Amino acid sequence: MKYLVVKAHKNEFPNPINFKKGALLTIGEKYEGSEDWADWYFCTTPGQEGGWVPEQLFERLDGATGLAVEDYTAFELDVDAGEMLTGVKTLNGWVWCRHLSGNGEGWLPLENLQSIKE
Repeated sequence: MKYLVVKAHKNEFPNPINFKKGALLTIGEKYEGSEDWADWYFCTTPGQEGGWVPEQLFERLDGATGLAVEDYTAFELDVDAGEMLTGVKTLNGWVWCRHLSGNGEGWLPLENLQSIKE
């Protein structure tokens, strides 16, 4: 899917959580903001700062422990309005996007994007 950026976005988290499939996670609070971003949980993993993780990317082992079911990074992409991107994966109100130039990829809020018919 191709997208036009309709609202700029800047990454405010210089050290995003990232992990490989099989990593153990401590699962914390569920995101409860005004945005329509359902099923994001604040997770931690040893040696890193915590970050928001979509529920689909972990399996609960018990109440507060989970196992990553795929590789993940919470890296957010810096974009300006008017840029064109390719959307790779959509999860819970966010899209993993790539610059058409190939210079960078990361998560963006879906509300900042307009889909373009190819």
